[in-house]
Amino acid sequence: MIDFACKRISREELIRCSLNLNKTQYKVFEFMLRKNKKMTVSQIANSLSLERTTVQKAMKGLLKKKIVKRFQRNLSAGGYEFLYELENVDQIKQNLKQILREWSRSAEKVIDGL
Repeated sequence: MIDFACKRISREELIRCSLNLNKTQYKVFEFMLRKNKKMTVSQIANSLSLERTTVQKAMKGLLKKKIVKRFQRNLSAGGYEFLYELENVDQIKQNLKQILREWSRSAEKVIDGL
């Protein structure tokens, strides 16, 4: 928790707001952060007790935001499956810090305008 004036901001709120994530995207992000390995949508869905299509939709958003990356693995019996892993975690942290610095500068401008 972070105290900010009259409100406490949880880690989830801070990350969700900064990266513009919905609850499912955040849940998948946190899970992948803990596991730190390539996983299929089905593996993630089963681990989080979510529908596969729900996780697929979350992955689409996380891919668009460049939070995860996707790899194709060819199957020996034919066909393929996609594996997902987080982008560079240090880069994600740097992006979060930059977003917060920009927010801080914007807040200071509002205060200066009083």
